[in-house]
Order: sequence, then C-alpha cells, then structure tokens
Amino acid sequence: MKPPKRLEPLIHDGLIDEVVRQLMSGKEAMVYVVRCGGDVRCAKVYKEANQRSFRQRVAYQEGRKVKNSRQARAMAKGTRYGRNEQEQAWQSAEADALHRLAAAGVRVPQPYNFIHGVLLMELVTDAEGNAAPRLNDLMLTDKQAREHHSELITQVVRMLCAGVIHGDLSEYNVLAGSEGPVIIDLPQAVNAAGNNNACAMLQRDVNNLATYFGRFAPELKSTEYGREVWSLYENGELYPETQLTGRIASRTKPADVAGVMREIKAASDDDAARQRYKQDMEKRTSVPVIVP
Repeated sequence: MKPPKRLEPLIHDGLIDEVVRQLMSGKEAMVYVVRCGGDVRCAKVYKEANQRSFRQRVAYQEGRKVKNSRQARAMAKGTRYGRNEQEQAWQSAEADALHRLAAAGVRVPQPYNFIHGVLLMELVTDAEGNAAPRLNDLMLTDKQAREHHSELITQVVRMLCAGVIHGDLSEYNVLAGSEGPVIIDLPQAVNAAGNNNACAMLQRDVNNLATYFGRFAPELKSTEYGREVWSLYENGELYPETQLTGRIASRTKPADVAGVMREIKAASDDDAARQRYKQDMEKRTSVPVIVP
C-alpha cells in the first residue's frame, strides 16, 4: 500500500522497509503492519490533538514528570511551546510505559523505537501467526473467561508494582495473543504514586474486566479485586506474587464500648475538677479566675 505521510520519514531513515496494510484505527492513533528487514512489526501513528477523541487528558497526566522546569512552566502557561511539549510528552508516554512494563514482566507489546510521533513495536499474533484479535471480538467459555480474568488481574498487579495503572483498561484494549492476553493502548497510563485519581482509575480498570468476563462467568461480577489490590498497595503489602482472594475481609472485632465510656467519664471528671478549682479560687480572692 502507499505509505502514509507520517511513516515516510521512517522509511527514509531505513527503519521501515514496507507498509503492508492498515491494522486498525482508534481514538488515539492509526496502526499499520510494517516490514522492518526480516521482521513484521506494528507502527502506531498518533493522531494530532485536534483529531483525537480521548477526553479528560489532564486527569491522566497528573504526577507525570517532565524534562525540566522550563518545560513545566510552559505547559502550565499553555504557550505554543508548552502545548507542543505537552503533545510530545503525551505521545511518548506509551513508549515509556511499554519499556517500563516489559522490563517488569508485564505482558505488553515489545517496544522497539519511538520517533517522529510513531511507535514501532511488536506485532502481537495468535496461535496461527495472524494479528491477534481483541477480546471484544471473541466468544468465550466460562472456563476461558475465568482463566483470562485471572491472567489479567495478575498483569494489573505487576503493573501496579511497577508504579503504573492503565487508566482505560477494557476488553477493547486487550489482545488474545498466542501466549495469553496482551495489554495494549497505554498513552494515558497513570503514575500510581503521583496521581490523586489513581485509586479510582485502578478500580475502574478492574471493574471493567469483571463486567466483561462476568458475561461468560457471572460469579466474577461480585469479586472485589480492585479494592483488595489497592488496599495491599497502600499498605506496602502488594508484590507480583501476592495471592489474591477477590474479597475484602470485613471487620469482626466488636466495638470497645466500655473503653469509649471510660474516655467520656475521664473527660467529664477533668471538667468537673476544673470547675471546682475555679470556684475555690474565686472564694479565696473574690476575683473571677479564668481557667483555660
């Protein structure tokens, strides 16, 4: 096929030899199958800001680090330079997240290069060597649904242990690869430690998975993996190998009513003692005494 203009610089630089076909078009980017030497890979071409439909981008960018203070000030002021830097940072965020997650053992496409607003990465394939379908294109058995759900919860935990939350996870951005589900589409990836919306986004990601897989295995709809995972993370007890239950233990320890009553009585006795002291001092001096 005729190469898109955005891929021409990579062809000129020798990074791409041939554009085979368009693979998909999403709200953020166009994805093409390309040939690089003897390898077949993906080229993700990010759309310009005015062509994208992804909303509330600011909420996802909170806590992301920038190169320097000048860049940060320009972004905050919304200058032309700042908007350009912000756009480049948004586009490069996926490449950064993929490198970080791949190193942490998370099942994501292997990134190879990011240049001129184009991300070159692994083409995820199914057992027959074809481009892997998205989960929403499949009909699953209850057993397959439980297995895929368990695998993805494991991936979500590994991501969080690496400090990353997907932020937009659903059946539409998980591929059914030959070795299991592969998580894709991460330009909005959230910094777990630096974003005030991190907890809500993690739980939404996990709830999306429960809702989708619950269509095939209804018992998954009542699980609470999101709350359990975040509670362990907050307490510094979450590790990639952590065994989860999908349940939050309820507090069964009875309230210490006697202890509360003792505290109330002690406070009442202290107040009564202060009042007696005040009255005694007033009798001795005939001058009102203020007791704090």
